[in-house]
Amino acid sequence: MASSTLRPEDQDRLDEQDVARRLLDSSAKLSYDPVTEVDWDTPLDKDFHGASPEWSTLYGTAYWNELTDAQRKELTRQEAASVASTGIWFEMILQQMVLRDIYTTDATDPRFQWALTEIADECRHSIMFARGAAKLGAPAYRPRRAVVELGRAFKTLAFGEAAYAAILVAEEVLDVMQRDWMRDDRVAPFVRTINNIHVVEESRHMKFARDETRKRLRNAGPLRRQLNAFVIAVASYFIVTSMVNRQVYENAGLDTRRAVAEAGANEHHKSLMRSSCSGLMEFLASARLLTRPALALYKRANLI
Repeated sequence: MASSTLRPEDQDRLDEQDVARRLLDSSAKLSYDPVTEVDWDTPLDKDFHGASPEWSTLYGTAYWNELTDAQRKELTRQEAASVASTGIWFEMILQQMVLRDIYTTDATDPRFQWALTEIADECRHSIMFARGAAKLGAPAYRPRRAVVELGRAFKTLAFGEAAYAAILVAEEVLDVMQRDWMRDDRVAPFVRTINNIHVVEESRHMKFARDETRKRLRNAGPLRRQLNAFVIAVASYFIVTSMVNRQVYENAGLDTRRAVAEAGANEHHKSLMRSSCSGLMEFLASARLLTRPALALYKRANLI
């Protein structure tokens, strides 16, 4: 009589395929086309912010109190465009890592098909962010050259839990701030639509990244866990510290040197970042990825 009991690895594979099928079904039912969903034609209304003012790097500082209402709105528009540009940079890294990960896998597997669906989502998001930044009247902000080159190395070398956990960090940090922006009537309507699309579709990506991180760590030994915890923390540090380019202050008509100094000492913004990342840090702790060296970097980036 044949046994109906599956081996643990076979059951795990079936469970993972079931998750992928559900994600594919969700994507089929609830996805957006930014070309038609976002109002690209209406001219930019400068009476609106580009992001919730409370998320500005200068909010709560002496410099913020000296700014006119128009200057504050221009600053948040430039900051939102910088965050979008950083999102494009990392989404391009993400796409390459996922493609490399599935390169030789079974194309009939729902997990393979979901990975391609995620890549398609990220392509649309990058175009959406690019058009949104242009409409906000901002240039193509980029991380520092050294960070760009580190990203080039990371996308080439990172694999397994290091790749997926870093993806999760970038998506979680964006998700928290964009949930605030999409509900804020002070933010330009087209920006709110962009944020809503990204939040809805990235929720599926974050679930996939968490599941993949747990799966890859299932049989990881202490040395591998320690090494990857540090790699993930390094990637997270550079992602978060690259979100707002210092050039935004000059483009908003501010004194760059003073703005950078006050933003760097802004306890309100640091506290906001820490509180918004509490769920992410709980996940990393549950995956035993909050090692002492990693914690030092997260603290330096004001994520914990």
